[in-house]
Amino acid sequence: MADMPNPIEVQKHLKGMDYPVSKDTILSTAKDSGADQAILDALGNIPDREYDGPNAISHELSANNG
Repeated sequence: MADMPNPIEVQKHLKGMDYPVSKDTILSTAKDSGADQAILDALGNIPDREYDGPNAISHELSANNG
């Protein structure tokens, strides 16, 4: 399994989003900001639901990589 991307790097690529956000919005925002494939892959593995803030996203990233 791939290493989890640095949460700070992930959040850099997600700044400026208005929460709550969908998984699709998270992925498109990261892609538009130039996130690398490891970040996009990690975000692609989070559950498809609404996220109410950056901590919710970081929590899912760490939960899905354990």
